[in-house]
Amino acid sequence: MNVLMVGDVYARPGRRVLRETLGEIQSRHGIDFTVVNVENAAGGFGITEKVLEEFHALPIDAMTSGNHIWDKREALDFIDGNPDLLRPHNYPADTPGSGWYACDGPGGVRVGVLNLMGQIFMNPTLDSPFDLVDEVLENEAGGVDVLLVDFHAETTSEKVAMGWHLDGRVAAVVGTHTHIPTADERILPGGTAYITDLGMTGCYDSVIGSDRNAVLKRMVHKLHARLDPATGDASLCGVIVEVDESTGLSRNIQRIRVEAE
Repeated sequence: MNVLMVGDVYARPGRRVLRETLGEIQSRHGIDFTVVNVENAAGGFGITEKVLEEFHALPIDAMTSGNHIWDKREALDFIDGNPDLLRPHNYPADTPGSGWYACDGPGGVRVGVLNLMGQIFMNPTLDSPFDLVDEVLENEAGGVDVLLVDFHAETTSEKVAMGWHLDGRVAAVVGTHTHIPTADERILPGGTAYITDLGMTGCYDSVIGSDRNAVLKRMVHKLHARLDPATGDASLCGVIVEVDESTGLSRNIQRIRVEAE
């Protein structure tokens, strides 16, 4: 089966390029299952119910997130009713929502999606993602044929460590959060597809999605400036992973970037 995993959708430009290109990408590459990170979808910070409805109108199987999931507080109210919208699973157990989602993919293949958040330089600091993923593999993933992991983390070292920790145990470990696509996509020795960061789906004529002039005002002149989303041309970034559903491991990973006006 072919899996498409899309990096952080940033604000309206990201939603636009996703809407305009997703169907064609899926058709061209024979995509069977699609995961999209949506934590920056509403104005760059969080997700609203209206934006979630936009995603539900698209052929998306699961949505992951990260540290910005609660920036729009209404998400606390609707996340429980939308199990395909994940928050990091290493939030406290009584936090609304879940970071684990399993559903039937093509041909009855059971696909699990796990969303985790790193600890280094992340706010808030959550429980160990390494301990939690071991618990999920032991207690929740028994009936799953293919397991995909979105690891939302700041440092490359923590992401690489998670890749090695899960090599041979899951189909794919993909990093999100830093909004810059990395060029280290590969199949690890045990058969797990890995990339340190999928990149961002949004405007790259920006500073990781925000208007570059506002960011420069803050960084150069040390003045407050509102961080509005950048506008203009946008790109969809992510990877396509070829998974052998009989083993739950991967054969190939391909990095993609699709531009749209």
